[in-house]
Amino acid sequence: MGDVFKAVADETRRIILDELLERDEQTLFELCTRLTMKHGLSSTRQAVSQHLEVLEDAGLVHSERHGRYKIHTIDTRPLAQIAERWPVRPPREDMP
Repeated sequence: MGDVFKAVADETRRIILDELLERDEQTLFELCTRLTMKHGLSSTRQAVSQHLEVLEDAGLVHSERHGRYKIHTIDTRPLAQIAERWPVRPPREDMP
């Protein structure tokens, strides 16, 4: 679970996850383009690739080769494990 916290601690990685959640199965080129156009992030392809590697190590992203392209998909199961460990409880009535 520690890798998941490390992975989502970085804002750029959270944005990458948001982009994959919005539109799954993207190439590195597509992700870089979306980061630049939608978020004004001018990260290099190498930097985005390194972010994807951290996300993969945490189990949040999986990649698969399709010909000469590497397709990235999101996997939210590690985040669900966090929610299961610390479930959201309704607020106590005696708390303001």
